[in-house]
Parts: sequence; structure tokens; C-alpha cells
Amino acid sequence: MEVRYARSFLTDLRNLESAAYQRVYHFVFVEFLEKGLLHYLPQMRQIDNEGIFYRLTLDNYLIGIEQRGGIVKFLRVIPMPDV
Repeated sequence: MEVRYARSFLTDLRNLESAAYQRVYHFVFVEFLEKGLLHYLPQMRQIDNEGIFYRLTLDNYLIGIEQRGGIVKFLRVIPMPDV
């Protein structure tokens, strides 16, 4: 599996507050690489019919992910919207 990071994801990550930055950074660059497969993450939800785009929640943040073949690309990390 190849992991890529969109410029928008890296910009979002850099703009997070310190504690959130550390949590998201550790998940994306350490935990995710150890686990490897998206389907083993309990908070992962498919958001399209083709099975390309997913979102996961991590604390109070949503992380957007694209999966095409063996390539996983982190697209965005944004605060959870207030409902």
C-alpha cells in the first residue's frame, strides 16, 4: 500500500491547534501505517457509491481519504461540524 498526502491535508494539519495536531499526526503517520488497511478502522465510513472516498472521525475531527487500488491519499482534516 502506498500512502500519499494532498497539499490541502498538510495545510489543514499545520493549522490545527497543538494537541489536535499531535493526535492527528500520530494517527496518520504512525498508527495508520502500522494497521495498513482502511477496513479495519471502526470509525471509517464510505461516502460514495464507488468505494473510493471515505471519512473517519478522530476525536473531534473528520479526515477525508481517497482509496484507488493500492494507493491511499489523505485529502482533508477538518473540525467536526456542530449539528
